[in-house]
Amino acid sequence: MPGSSTTLVIPDNTDVPRHLAIIMDGNGRWATSRFLPRTAGHVRGVQAVRRVVEACGRHGIKYLTLFAFSSENWRRPAEEVSLLMRLFIQTLEKEVNKLDKRGARLRIVGDLSAFEPGLQKLIREAEARTAHNSALVLTIAANYGGRWDILQAMRRLLEDRPDLAQNPADLNEAALAPYLSMSYAPEPDLFIRTGGEQRISNFLIWQLAYTELYFSPDYWPDFGTAQIDAAIDWYKARERRFGRTSAQLAAKN
Repeated sequence: MPGSSTTLVIPDNTDVPRHLAIIMDGNGRWATSRFLPRTAGHVRGVQAVRRVVEACGRHGIKYLTLFAFSSENWRRPAEEVSLLMRLFIQTLEKEVNKLDKRGARLRIVGDLSAFEPGLQKLIREAEARTAHNSALVLTIAANYGGRWDILQAMRRLLEDRPDLAQNPADLNEAALAPYLSMSYAPEPDLFIRTGGEQRISNFLIWQLAYTELYFSPDYWPDFGTAQIDAAIDWYKARERRFGRTSAQLAAKN
C-alpha cells in the first residue's frame, strides 16, 4: 500500500520488487577513466536511465526512483553543476514524450525552489503531461536530501496541526507519513547504488528502513539489463523478515 510504513505494516513479499530506488553513481569516474571530461559521463548516464526504465517495464516493477541530484551536489564545481542543470532540462524536453508513450508517470521530488523558474515550469509541465499514466511511476529526486525530507514533512505537519506542539504524544508515524515527499509510493523493496560506494548518502533515509541494499561495482553509464537482472536475482534470494524469525517465515509458508 503506497505510503504505508514497513515498521508498522508487513508488506507482501514478492520475487520482484514493487519499488526500486537507485543512486546513479560513477558518471564522473567513468569519464575520467576514459580521459574524458566528467560532464561526458553525465551525458552518457542518460542512456543508462533509458535502459533501466525499459528493464523495469520488462520485470513488472511499478515504482522506480532515481537519485539525480542531491542537496549536497551544489558543492561540486560550478561548471559541472551548470551542465547537470542543462542536461536535466534537455532530458525533460526529450524524454517526456517517450515516457508518456510507455505509460509512465513522471514525478520530481526535492526542494525545487532552488531551480531557475524555467526549469520549474518544465517540471510542472512534464508531471502534468504524464499524470494520467500508471504502468510505471518514475520519480526523479532532484535537490533532494533525506534529512530535508523529514524536516519539511515535520514543518508542514506542524503548520496543519499546531496542537501537536502542545501534545507531542499524539505525534506518530501515521500522522507524519502523508507529508513525506514520496507518500504516494510504497517504501523501496530494493535499493541499488552503482559505482562501488557502499553508503546511502542522505537518500530516502526514512523510506529505506527495511529496504534490501545492493551495491554494484559498475559505474552508472555501464549499468544495464545484465546488471538489473543480477540485482533482482540477488533480491529474490533475500529472506525478508521485517522483525520476524526465519522459523516464523517457514511456518507461514
